[in-house]
Parts: sequence; structure tokens; C-alpha cells
Amino acid sequence: FDRFFEGWPFRLSAEEGTWAPSVDVSETAKEVIVKAELPGMDAKEIDVSVRGEILTLRGERKQEKEEKGENFHRVERSYGSFSRSLQLPAEVDSGKVDATYKNGVLKITMPKTKEASTKKIEIKAG
Repeated sequence: FDRFFEGWPFRLSAEEGTWAPSVDVSETAKEVIVKAELPGMDAKEIDVSVRGEILTLRGERKQEKEEKGENFHRVERSYGSFSRSLQLPAEVDSGKVDATYKNGVLKITMPKTKEASTKKIEIKAG
């Protein structure tokens, strides 16, 4: 089943750790946008880097301290470190990347390089 995603242009990989954030990757004519769900984290605990067409997200979500006398019946939230690399659909200008973190969602906006930007070509009749 893992081979199904090999070579997929937006392949997402979790390189280490016990969990990986869910992400959305979209693009416009001028930029690539990635949104990652990272609830319960502080922006200082998240590292974002871009190299060529690869975006890497790293961080660690720490587990809340258990209260004395508290017995869990179910634990579904994931904790620990993560590292996730994404193949972007176009080359981006790493010097102009903007990242914001609000309400548990990290939004990364990356302008495409001039070579990667889509340019509409007018077709002349005749």
C-alpha cells in the first residue's frame, strides 16, 4: 500500500517521531500555501525550513502533566517529536516565506520563484 504514494508529487513523509501533523497544500498562480494542524503547541516549539521544493516541519508537542488521582479511560491525542517533509508543487523563494500560527493552525505562504510562476499566454488567431 505504501508504494501507492511513491512518486506522488505532493508526497508527505513523517521522518521521525510518533506522529505527524495533518496538512493541506494548495497553490495560486503566484504562491504555494501550506496549512498544518498543530493544536496545543506554542509557535516557539515549531521549526519551519525550505530548501528548493522541499518544506520541512519539525517540532515537539509535550504531554500535559497528569493530575494526581486522575485515571485515563482513553488517550487519543498524540505527543512527542515530529519531522515532516513535503514536496512542494513548485520552487519557492525561500527568502520571502511567511509563517503565522493562529488557533492551532500553522499557515505558511511561499511566493513562487519567477521561473515557477504561471504566466498566461495569449493565443493569436491567424
